[in-house]
Amino acid sequence: MEKSLRQQFNKNFTEEKYQAYMSRVEGLHPGSLDFRNAETPLFVPKDFKNKMLAACEDIIDVIVAPNFKELTKRSIPTDLVVPNENDHSQFIVFDFGVCENAAGEIEPQLIEMQGFPTLFGFQAFHSELTRTYANVPANYDSYLNGYNRDSYVQLLKDIIVGDHNPENVILLEIFPEKQKTRIDFYCTEQLLGIKPVCLTEMIAEGRFLYYMNDGKKTLVKRIYDRLIFDDLQQQEGLENIIDLTNEYDVEWVPHPNWFYRISKFTLPFIDNRYVPETFFLNEVKVPVDLSEYVLKPLFSFAGMGVVIDVTQADIDEIKDPENWILQRKVNYAPIVETMDEPAKAEIRLFYFWKNGWKRPIGVHNLARLSKGKMIGTRYNKEKTWVGGTVAFFEKD
Repeated sequence: MEKSLRQQFNKNFTEEKYQAYMSRVEGLHPGSLDFRNAETPLFVPKDFKNKMLAACEDIIDVIVAPNFKELTKRSIPTDLVVPNENDHSQFIVFDFGVCENAAGEIEPQLIEMQGFPTLFGFQAFHSELTRTYANVPANYDSYLNGYNRDSYVQLLKDIIVGDHNPENVILLEIFPEKQKTRIDFYCTEQLLGIKPVCLTEMIAEGRFLYYMNDGKKTLVKRIYDRLIFDDLQQQEGLENIIDLTNEYDVEWVPHPNWFYRISKFTLPFIDNRYVPETFFLNEVKVPVDLSEYVLKPLFSFAGMGVVIDVTQADIDEIKDPENWILQRKVNYAPIVETMDEPAKAEIRLFYFWKNGWKRPIGVHNLARLSKGKMIGTRYNKEKTWVGGTVAFFEKD
Protein backbone atom coordinates (compact mmCIF):
# COMPACT_ATOMS: atom_id res chain seq x y z
CA MET A 1 0.00 0.00 0.00
CA GLU A 2 2.90 2.34 0.71
CA LYS A 3 4.41 2.36 -2.78
CA SER A 4 8.06 3.08 -2.02
CA LEU A 5 8.29 0.33 0.60
CA ARG A 6 6.42 -2.07 -1.66
CA GLN A 7 8.77 -1.40 -4.56
CA GLN A 8 11.82 -1.76 -2.33
CA PHE A 9 10.58 -5.04 -0.83
CA ASN A 10 9.71 -6.54 -4.21
CA LYS A 11 13.05 -5.48 -5.69
CA ASN A 12 14.93 -7.19 -2.88
CA PHE A 13 12.74 -10.29 -2.71
CA THR A 14 14.26 -13.67 -3.43
CA GLU A 15 12.83 -17.13 -3.01
CA GLU A 16 15.88 -18.03 -0.92
CA LYS A 17 15.15 -15.24 1.57
CA TYR A 18 11.52 -16.31 1.80
CA GLN A 19 12.40 -19.95 2.41
CA ALA A 20 14.88 -18.97 5.14
CA TYR A 21 12.16 -16.83 6.74
CA MET A 22 9.65 -19.69 6.49
CA SER A 23 12.13 -22.01 8.17
CA ARG A 24 12.18 -19.67 11.16
CA VAL A 25 8.38 -19.36 11.23
CA GLU A 26 7.88 -23.11 10.96
CA GLY A 27 10.64 -23.63 13.50
CA LEU A 28 8.57 -21.93 16.20
CA HIS A 29 6.73 -25.23 16.66
CA PRO A 30 7.70 -27.71 13.95
CA GLY A 31 4.82 -29.42 12.20
CA SER A 32 2.14 -27.09 13.57
CA LEU A 33 1.95 -24.36 10.89
CA ASP A 34 -1.12 -25.52 8.98
CA PHE A 35 -1.96 -22.46 6.90
CA ARG A 36 -0.08 -20.62 4.19
CA ASN A 37 2.20 -17.80 5.29
CA ALA A 38 2.48 -15.06 2.65
CA GLU A 39 5.70 -13.87 1.06
CA THR A 40 5.20 -10.28 2.13
CA PRO A 41 3.82 -8.13 4.93
CA LEU A 42 1.62 -5.09 4.34
CA PHE A 43 2.98 -1.56 4.60
CA VAL A 44 0.11 0.70 5.67
CA PRO A 45 0.26 4.51 5.59
CA LYS A 46 -0.94 6.36 8.66
CA ASP A 47 -4.00 7.95 7.04
CA PHE A 48 -5.42 4.50 6.22
CA LYS A 49 -4.57 3.23 9.70
CA ASN A 50 -6.30 6.20 11.32
CA LYS A 51 -9.46 5.66 9.25
CA MET A 52 -9.68 2.09 10.57
CA LEU A 53 -9.06 3.20 14.16
CA ALA A 54 -11.70 5.93 13.93
CA ALA A 55 -14.24 3.43 12.57
CA CYS A 56 -13.43 1.07 15.44
CA GLU A 57 -14.15 3.82 17.97
CA ASP A 58 -17.60 4.41 16.43
CA ILE A 59 -18.31 0.68 16.60
CA ILE A 60 -17.09 0.52 20.19
CA ASP A 61 -19.51 3.33 21.04
CA VAL A 62 -22.32 0.92 20.08
CA ILE A 63 -20.78 -1.94 22.08
CA VAL A 64 -20.33 0.09 25.29
CA ALA A 65 -23.82 1.60 25.11
CA PRO A 66 -26.12 0.60 28.01
CA ASN A 67 -28.63 -1.06 25.66
CA PHE A 68 -26.12 -3.24 23.80
CA LYS A 69 -26.99 -6.46 25.59
CA GLU A 70 -30.68 -5.87 24.93
CA LEU A 71 -29.97 -5.15 21.25
CA THR A 72 -28.05 -8.40 20.89
CA LYS A 73 -30.22 -10.62 23.07
CA ARG A 74 -31.47 -12.57 20.04
CA SER A 75 -27.93 -13.17 18.76
CA ILE A 76 -27.24 -16.14 21.03
CA PRO A 77 -28.88 -19.43 19.96
CA THR A 78 -31.21 -20.46 22.76
CA ASP A 79 -29.58 -23.87 23.14
CA LEU A 80 -26.09 -22.35 23.42
CA VAL A 81 -26.56 -19.75 26.15
CA VAL A 82 -23.78 -20.15 28.73
CA PRO A 83 -24.46 -18.94 32.31
CA ASN A 84 -22.53 -16.29 34.24
CA GLU A 85 -21.90 -13.91 31.37
CA ASN A 86 -19.65 -10.98 32.32
CA ASP A 87 -19.93 -7.30 31.42
CA HIS A 88 -17.76 -7.27 28.30
CA SER A 89 -15.61 -9.36 26.00
CA GLN A 90 -11.92 -9.11 26.87
CA PHE A 91 -11.10 -9.47 23.18
CA ILE A 92 -12.59 -7.98 20.02
CA VAL A 93 -11.18 -8.24 16.51
CA PHE A 94 -12.18 -6.08 13.55
CA ASP A 95 -11.60 -7.25 9.95
CA PHE A 96 -11.16 -4.46 7.40
CA GLY A 97 -10.84 -5.00 3.67
CA VAL A 98 -8.55 -2.72 1.69
CA CYS A 99 -11.13 -1.46 -0.77
CA GLU A 100 -11.72 0.99 -3.60
CA ASN A 101 -14.76 3.29 -3.39
CA ALA A 102 -16.85 4.71 -6.22
CA ALA A 103 -14.48 7.66 -6.56
CA GLY A 104 -11.51 5.34 -7.05
CA GLU A 105 -10.08 6.08 -3.60
CA ILE A 106 -8.54 3.42 -1.40
CA GLU A 107 -10.35 3.09 1.93
CA PRO A 108 -11.04 0.50 4.65
CA GLN A 109 -14.36 -1.31 4.80
CA LEU A 110 -15.37 -3.43 7.78
CA ILE A 111 -16.02 -7.00 6.69
CA GLU A 112 -16.65 -8.67 10.02
CA MET A 113 -15.92 -8.45 13.74
CA GLN A 114 -15.76 -10.98 16.55
CA GLY A 115 -15.91 -10.87 20.33
CA PHE A 116 -13.45 -13.74 20.25
CA PRO A 117 -9.69 -14.32 20.19
CA THR A 118 -7.52 -14.94 17.16
CA LEU A 119 -3.81 -15.68 16.71
CA PHE A 120 -2.69 -13.50 19.62
CA GLY A 121 0.18 -15.71 20.73
CA PHE A 122 1.50 -16.57 17.28
CA GLN A 123 1.53 -12.95 16.14
CA ALA A 124 3.89 -11.94 18.95
CA PHE A 125 6.51 -14.21 17.38
CA HIS A 126 5.41 -13.93 13.76
CA SER A 127 5.47 -10.13 13.57
CA GLU A 128 8.96 -10.06 15.07
CA LEU A 129 10.29 -12.57 12.54
CA THR A 130 8.54 -10.73 9.70
CA ARG A 131 9.98 -7.35 10.73
CA THR A 132 13.50 -8.74 10.47
CA TYR A 133 12.81 -10.60 7.21
CA ALA A 134 11.21 -7.57 5.53
CA ASN A 135 13.71 -5.05 6.92
CA VAL A 136 10.84 -2.86 8.10
CA PRO A 137 11.88 0.75 8.81
CA ALA A 138 11.74 2.07 12.38
CA ASN A 139 8.81 4.41 11.65
CA TYR A 140 6.53 1.45 10.88
CA ASP A 141 5.19 -0.90 13.56
CA SER A 142 2.78 -3.81 13.80
CA TYR A 143 1.71 -2.72 17.30
CA LEU A 144 -0.75 0.08 18.05
CA ASN A 145 -1.16 2.78 20.69
CA GLY A 146 2.42 2.61 21.92
CA TYR A 147 2.45 -1.12 22.66
CA ASN A 148 5.50 -3.23 21.93
CA ARG A 149 6.17 -6.93 22.18
CA ASP A 150 6.88 -6.90 25.92
CA SER A 151 3.92 -4.73 26.95
CA TYR A 152 1.63 -6.65 24.58
CA VAL A 153 2.59 -10.02 26.04
CA GLN A 154 2.26 -8.66 29.58
CA LEU A 155 -1.24 -7.36 28.81
CA LEU A 156 -2.18 -10.70 27.29
CA LYS A 157 -0.93 -12.42 30.46
CA ASP A 158 -2.77 -9.97 32.73
CA ILE A 159 -6.04 -10.61 30.91
CA ILE A 160 -5.85 -14.37 30.42
CA VAL A 161 -3.95 -15.55 33.51
CA GLY A 162 -4.36 -12.63 35.89
CA ASP A 163 -3.69 -13.58 39.51
CA HIS A 164 -4.26 -17.29 38.92
CA ASN A 165 -1.62 -19.98 38.86
CA PRO A 166 -1.17 -20.80 35.13
CA GLU A 167 -1.87 -24.48 35.84
CA ASN A 168 -5.42 -23.49 36.82
CA VAL A 169 -5.96 -21.68 33.50
CA ILE A 170 -6.48 -23.61 30.27
CA LEU A 171 -6.90 -22.85 26.58
CA LEU A 172 -10.06 -24.76 25.62
CA GLU A 173 -10.60 -26.20 22.13
CA ILE A 174 -11.96 -29.30 20.47
CA PHE A 175 -9.15 -31.57 19.27
CA PRO A 176 -6.60 -28.73 19.47
CA GLU A 177 -3.87 -30.85 17.93
CA LYS A 178 -5.94 -31.04 14.70
CA GLN A 179 -6.87 -27.37 14.37
CA LYS A 180 -5.33 -25.32 11.56
CA THR A 181 -4.54 -22.60 14.10
CA ARG A 182 -2.79 -24.96 16.53
CA ILE A 183 0.54 -23.15 16.19
CA ASP A 184 -1.11 -20.29 18.08
CA PHE A 185 -2.07 -22.62 20.93
CA TYR A 186 1.53 -23.72 21.36
CA CYS A 187 2.82 -20.15 21.11
CA THR A 188 0.29 -19.12 23.76
CA GLU A 189 1.46 -21.93 26.03
CA GLN A 190 5.04 -20.80 25.48
CA LEU A 191 4.20 -17.20 26.41
CA LEU A 192 1.71 -17.73 29.24
CA GLY A 193 2.34 -21.23 30.58
CA ILE A 194 -1.25 -22.40 30.00
CA LYS A 195 -1.98 -25.71 28.30
CA PRO A 196 -4.32 -26.33 25.37
CA VAL A 197 -6.98 -28.81 26.54
CA CYS A 198 -9.54 -30.69 24.47
CA LEU A 199 -13.17 -30.44 25.54
CA THR A 200 -13.37 -34.24 25.43
CA GLU A 201 -10.77 -34.40 28.23
CA MET A 202 -12.57 -32.08 30.62
CA ILE A 203 -13.92 -33.57 33.86
CA ALA A 204 -17.01 -32.18 35.58
CA GLU A 205 -17.69 -32.86 39.25
CA GLY A 206 -20.68 -30.87 40.45
CA ARG A 207 -19.97 -27.19 39.79
CA PHE A 208 -16.23 -27.73 39.31
CA LEU A 209 -14.18 -28.51 36.20
CA TYR A 210 -10.89 -30.37 36.06
CA TYR A 211 -8.33 -31.57 33.55
CA MET A 212 -5.44 -34.01 33.73
CA ASN A 213 -2.19 -32.05 33.94
CA ASP A 214 0.71 -34.48 33.48
CA GLY A 215 -1.33 -37.17 35.22
CA LYS A 216 -2.58 -34.91 38.01
CA LYS A 217 -6.26 -33.96 38.23
CA THR A 218 -6.13 -30.16 38.29
CA LEU A 219 -8.88 -27.64 39.04
CA VAL A 220 -9.79 -25.24 36.24
CA LYS A 221 -10.45 -21.73 37.53
CA ARG A 222 -10.33 -19.82 34.26
CA ILE A 223 -10.90 -20.83 30.62
CA TYR A 224 -9.28 -19.01 27.72
CA ASP A 225 -12.04 -19.88 25.28
CA ARG A 226 -10.97 -20.84 21.76
CA LEU A 227 -13.91 -23.19 21.26
CA ILE A 228 -16.28 -22.16 18.46
CA PHE A 229 -19.68 -23.77 18.94
CA ASP A 230 -20.33 -23.65 15.18
CA ASP A 231 -17.25 -25.81 14.73
CA LEU A 232 -18.18 -28.06 17.65
CA GLN A 233 -21.57 -28.83 16.13
CA GLN A 234 -19.87 -30.15 12.99
CA GLN A 235 -17.91 -32.75 14.95
CA GLU A 236 -19.04 -36.35 15.32
CA GLY A 237 -18.73 -38.74 18.23
CA LEU A 238 -19.01 -36.15 21.00
CA GLU A 239 -21.97 -37.61 22.87
CA ASN A 240 -20.19 -37.84 26.23
CA ILE A 241 -18.60 -34.38 26.49
CA ILE A 242 -19.53 -32.01 29.27
CA ASP A 243 -22.38 -29.58 28.66
CA LEU A 244 -20.96 -26.07 28.78
CA THR A 245 -24.45 -24.59 29.12
CA ASN A 246 -24.53 -25.96 32.66
CA GLU A 247 -23.45 -23.64 35.45
CA TYR A 248 -19.85 -24.17 36.57
CA ASP A 249 -17.66 -22.32 39.03
CA VAL A 250 -15.25 -21.06 36.37
CA GLU A 251 -14.26 -17.74 34.78
CA TRP A 252 -14.33 -17.29 31.00
CA VAL A 253 -11.93 -15.23 28.87
CA PRO A 254 -13.88 -14.29 26.84
CA HIS A 255 -17.31 -15.58 27.82
CA PRO A 256 -18.79 -17.70 24.97
CA ASN A 257 -21.90 -15.53 24.67
CA TRP A 258 -19.78 -12.65 23.35
CA PHE A 259 -18.88 -14.69 20.29
CA TYR A 260 -22.47 -14.16 19.17
CA ARG A 261 -23.15 -10.69 20.55
CA ILE A 262 -20.14 -9.09 18.83
CA SER A 263 -20.34 -10.61 15.37
CA LYS A 264 -22.12 -10.18 12.06
CA PHE A 265 -25.22 -9.73 14.20
CA THR A 266 -23.94 -6.32 15.33
CA LEU A 267 -23.39 -4.88 11.84
CA PRO A 268 -26.97 -3.64 11.19
CA PHE A 269 -26.71 -1.38 14.26
CA ILE A 270 -23.60 0.51 13.05
CA ASP A 271 -23.61 3.73 11.02
CA ASN A 272 -20.16 4.61 9.71
CA ARG A 273 -18.85 5.30 6.22
CA TYR A 274 -16.33 2.49 6.61
CA VAL A 275 -18.98 -0.08 7.61
CA PRO A 276 -20.99 -1.43 4.66
CA GLU A 277 -24.76 -1.03 4.88
CA THR A 278 -26.17 -4.20 6.44
CA PHE A 279 -29.72 -5.49 7.01
CA PHE A 280 -31.20 -8.50 8.74
CA LEU A 281 -32.77 -10.40 5.88
CA ASN A 282 -36.18 -10.48 7.58
CA GLU A 283 -36.11 -6.70 8.02
CA VAL A 284 -35.49 -5.65 4.42
CA LYS A 285 -38.49 -3.38 3.79
CA VAL A 286 -37.91 -2.26 0.22
CA PRO A 287 -36.60 -4.08 -2.85
CA VAL A 288 -32.82 -4.01 -3.11
CA ASP A 289 -30.51 -4.70 -6.00
CA LEU A 290 -29.22 -8.12 -4.94
CA SER A 291 -26.20 -7.77 -7.22
CA GLU A 292 -24.93 -5.11 -4.81
CA TYR A 293 -25.13 -7.31 -1.71
CA VAL A 294 -23.54 -10.38 -0.15
CA LEU A 295 -25.71 -12.89 1.72
CA LYS A 296 -24.23 -14.21 4.96
CA PRO A 297 -25.52 -16.60 7.62
CA LEU A 298 -25.21 -15.25 11.15
CA PHE A 299 -24.01 -18.61 12.43
CA SER A 300 -21.26 -20.10 10.31
CA PHE A 301 -17.67 -21.20 10.59
CA ALA A 302 -14.70 -19.74 8.62
CA GLY A 303 -16.81 -18.06 5.94
CA MET A 304 -18.91 -21.13 5.14
CA GLY A 305 -22.34 -20.46 3.67
CA VAL A 306 -21.57 -16.99 2.28
CA VAL A 307 -23.28 -16.29 -1.07
CA ILE A 308 -21.43 -13.67 -3.10
CA ASP A 309 -23.55 -13.63 -6.27
CA VAL A 310 -27.00 -13.52 -4.66
CA THR A 311 -30.16 -14.39 -6.57
CA GLN A 312 -33.81 -14.23 -5.56
CA ALA A 313 -33.80 -18.04 -5.62
CA ASP A 314 -31.15 -17.98 -2.89
CA ILE A 315 -33.39 -15.71 -0.81
CA ASP A 316 -36.48 -17.84 -1.40
CA GLU A 317 -34.73 -20.99 -0.16
CA ILE A 318 -33.96 -19.50 3.25
CA LYS A 319 -36.35 -20.70 5.96
CA ASP A 320 -34.94 -18.57 8.80
CA PRO A 321 -34.31 -15.07 7.34
CA GLU A 322 -33.87 -13.64 10.83
CA ASN A 323 -30.58 -15.57 10.96
CA TRP A 324 -29.15 -14.08 7.77
CA ILE A 325 -27.87 -10.66 6.76
CA LEU A 326 -27.57 -8.81 3.49
CA GLN A 327 -24.35 -6.78 3.47
CA ARG A 328 -23.51 -4.29 0.73
CA LYS A 329 -20.65 -5.56 -1.39
CA VAL A 330 -17.30 -3.92 -1.15
CA ASN A 331 -14.76 -3.69 -3.91
CA TYR A 332 -11.51 -5.19 -2.68
CA ALA A 333 -8.64 -3.32 -4.31
CA PRO A 334 -5.98 -5.58 -5.88
CA ILE A 335 -3.38 -3.19 -4.54
CA VAL A 336 -0.49 -5.35 -3.37
CA GLU A 337 1.96 -5.76 -6.22
CA THR A 338 3.41 -9.26 -6.45
CA MET A 339 5.53 -11.18 -8.92
CA ASP A 340 2.45 -11.89 -11.06
CA GLU A 341 -1.13 -10.69 -10.45
CA PRO A 342 -1.71 -8.20 -7.62
CA ALA A 343 -3.21 -9.39 -4.34
CA LYS A 344 -6.12 -8.13 -2.25
CA ALA A 345 -5.70 -7.56 1.46
CA GLU A 346 -7.61 -7.69 4.71
CA ILE A 347 -6.37 -6.37 8.06
CA ARG A 348 -7.56 -7.76 11.40
CA LEU A 349 -7.10 -5.33 14.30
CA PHE A 350 -6.75 -6.75 17.82
CA TYR A 351 -8.56 -4.88 20.59
CA PHE A 352 -7.97 -5.91 24.22
CA TRP A 353 -10.29 -4.94 27.08
CA LYS A 354 -8.80 -5.33 30.52
CA ASN A 355 -11.14 -5.40 33.52
CA GLY A 356 -11.49 -1.89 34.90
CA TRP A 357 -11.07 -0.20 31.53
CA LYS A 358 -14.04 1.74 30.16
CA ARG A 359 -13.27 0.73 26.58
CA PRO A 360 -11.06 -1.71 24.69
CA ILE A 361 -7.88 -0.48 23.03
CA GLY A 362 -6.16 -1.48 19.78
CA VAL A 363 -2.86 -3.28 20.36
CA HIS A 364 -1.77 -5.42 17.39
CA ASN A 365 -2.90 -7.05 14.14
CA LEU A 366 -2.68 -9.75 11.54
CA ALA A 367 -3.34 -9.49 7.82
CA ARG A 368 -4.31 -11.80 4.99
CA LEU A 369 -3.62 -11.64 1.27
CA SER A 370 -5.84 -13.15 -1.40
CA LYS A 371 -6.07 -13.53 -5.15
CA GLY A 372 -9.43 -15.29 -5.06
CA LYS A 373 -13.01 -14.12 -4.62
CA MET A 374 -12.80 -14.57 -0.87
CA ILE A 375 -10.11 -13.98 1.73
CA GLY A 376 -8.79 -17.17 3.32
CA THR A 377 -6.31 -19.90 2.49
CA ARG A 378 -9.02 -22.38 1.48
CA TYR A 379 -9.98 -20.03 -1.38
CA ASN A 380 -6.42 -19.41 -2.64
CA LYS A 381 -4.99 -22.83 -3.35
CA GLU A 382 -2.10 -23.12 -5.81
CA LYS A 383 -1.37 -19.38 -5.61
CA THR A 384 1.65 -17.53 -4.24
CA TRP A 385 1.94 -14.23 -2.35
CA VAL A 386 -1.29 -15.10 -0.53
CA GLY A 387 -2.07 -16.25 3.01
CA GLY A 388 -1.47 -15.01 6.53
CA THR A 389 0.83 -12.09 7.21
CA VAL A 390 1.07 -8.93 9.32
CA ALA A 391 0.56 -5.21 8.67
CA PHE A 392 3.15 -2.63 9.62
CA PHE A 393 1.58 0.78 10.19
CA GLU A 394 3.27 4.10 9.62
CA LYS A 395 3.60 5.88 12.98
CA ASP A 396 1.89 9.23 13.51
